[in-house]
Amino acid sequence: MNAFRRLLVLFAGLLGAAGVAAAAAAAHMTSDPALATAAQFLMIGAVALAACAALGAAAGGQGWSFSDVGGGLIGLGTALFSGALAARVLWDVSIFPMAAPTGGMVLIVGWLALGLAAFQRGRSATT
Repeated sequence: MNAFRRLLVLFAGLLGAAGVAAAAAAAHMTSDPALATAAQFLMIGAVALAACAALGAAAGGQGWSFSDVGGGLIGLGTALFSGALAARVLWDVSIFPMAAPTGGMVLIVGWLALGLAAFQRGRSATT
């Protein structure tokens, strides 16, 4: 597994932990449904990043793959989208104007890039 895929797995763990923490905060600290939405996206993103790293590693080779690109974009989009929602609910601050919609658009592009991995040729163990 290359360094980028290891980073995706590390970020998957961080997103998953943040998702559990956000779910707990949503259940006990606030009635705003935006925090529960952030928690859901964090946990979905965590699983997606782990899957992207595994898919890229299974395809073989140390170069880039669409699953790597998709994983990077899904990670960034999840952090922006969920971070913007959580910051607004918990601390009443804005990361930057349009952070949540920007994160959502990055997520959409990331999922589309991951879909392109279905058409990328795998590398055989003999090459």
